[in-house]
Amino acid sequence: MGAVESTEGEREPLLAPRPPEEQGAQPVNSSRVYGRRWVVLTLFSVLGFLQGMVWNTWGPIQNSAKHAFGFSTTDIAVLVLWGPVGYIPWLLFMWLMDKKGLRVSLLLTAFLMVLGSVLRSVPLTDLQLRRWLIHGGQLLNGLAGPTLMSAGPLLSTTWFAPDQRATATAVASLVGYLGAACSFLIGPLAVPAPNDTQIVNTITHWDPGHIRDRIQLVLYTELGVIAVFFVAVLLYFPSRPPRPPSVAAASQRLSYRSSICRLLSNMRFLMIALAYSVPTGVVAGWSGVLDMILTPVRVSQVDAGWIGFWSILGGCVFGVAMARFADSIRGMLKLILVLMLAGASLAATWFTLTCLTRLTHLPSTKATLYTSCILVGIFINSSVPIFFELFIETVYPVPEGITCGVVTFLSNLFTGLLLFFLTFYFTVKKSGVHELTSPTQCKMSNMSNVSAEEGL
Repeated sequence: MGAVESTEGEREPLLAPRPPEEQGAQPVNSSRVYGRRWVVLTLFSVLGFLQGMVWNTWGPIQNSAKHAFGFSTTDIAVLVLWGPVGYIPWLLFMWLMDKKGLRVSLLLTAFLMVLGSVLRSVPLTDLQLRRWLIHGGQLLNGLAGPTLMSAGPLLSTTWFAPDQRATATAVASLVGYLGAACSFLIGPLAVPAPNDTQIVNTITHWDPGHIRDRIQLVLYTELGVIAVFFVAVLLYFPSRPPRPPSVAAASQRLSYRSSICRLLSNMRFLMIALAYSVPTGVVAGWSGVLDMILTPVRVSQVDAGWIGFWSILGGCVFGVAMARFADSIRGMLKLILVLMLAGASLAATWFTLTCLTRLTHLPSTKATLYTSCILVGIFINSSVPIFFELFIETVYPVPEGITCGVVTFLSNLFTGLLLFFLTFYFTVKKSGVHELTSPTQCKMSNMSNVSAEEGL
């Protein structure tokens, strides 16, 4: 099932051999773990956090953005869609990571994030041009996704000892989800919702200009933080340590071309990749437009933000805990994933039946929505680092960055398909509403005229 032995000529060392003057009296294969690995992991994780936050800026405040910038429901879906679209040139980013190392790849990624944040923050009065710049900024931020979502396992193997590798992979791969979770919290709290999304007794009329200023403040803040960490990566982010942390880190890997061919011909890997990409991709796209999905069931913008925040945060915390468990107990990765996916299926079924309360007659309360959404996020998001570890074990000696690049591309492919379907659905629904509105308005107008004549 794809487990073909590689030839020596196909392999390349993951870490370059040390020069003779650095080897001294130490054996060539000696390993060492450096304290600076935590600085490297922190810088990488913060950039992943910020990329996830920028990607999920507009979904949690979609009602406010519609009033401030004239966005339509289709615009909001497309703004989220730019994240998966950024994965189209994923082969280029994987080649850069494999040939030039983590430093060059992360510098390019951070530069794309800075440039995208600048485009989003330009305070133009022409709203049409401003919308195009926002779309362009979201696309550039999406182009930063392939490296930040794929390089976590490579970073953990390059810098961390085997008993810390799964934990480092979990932190590096889940922190982007945590950024998306914080956008659920920061957006609705910093940006006021328009009056038609407030489920309260008193009606507050927010000026679109005030809402626009609050959104601008959020965009400026994100730009400033991203610029600071771009400078930090520019000043210090080595591609690899002077000596590898383990024998596995110093072992040889397949070349770039051989790796791609090996992955695409390994049926076992492709089946596991499908099991990973479908649920994670669908849930990622679903969470990006969660406010849009929950609005028809009378959930406010703030409540939808809290639901999204706790669902992703629970997944991140539970994922790190499961990674620590996987570090200590090997050989149970498949069982853990089966239990997680089964739990996610039950939680998603519960959420669906709750939303279809007219058909199922199940109680649709804030508590049931919170609980079902949070459980879906916990089970799906916490499975990401476990899947990554299983991928690495399945396709060794394929480099970790290339392996995770392929599976994250597939995950974003399913995210894009879901968002494209939602964009098409809302476009058709909107055109249908326009067609039905005119006859209804004429009928109501005639009834008003008849009532007026009877009153006279």
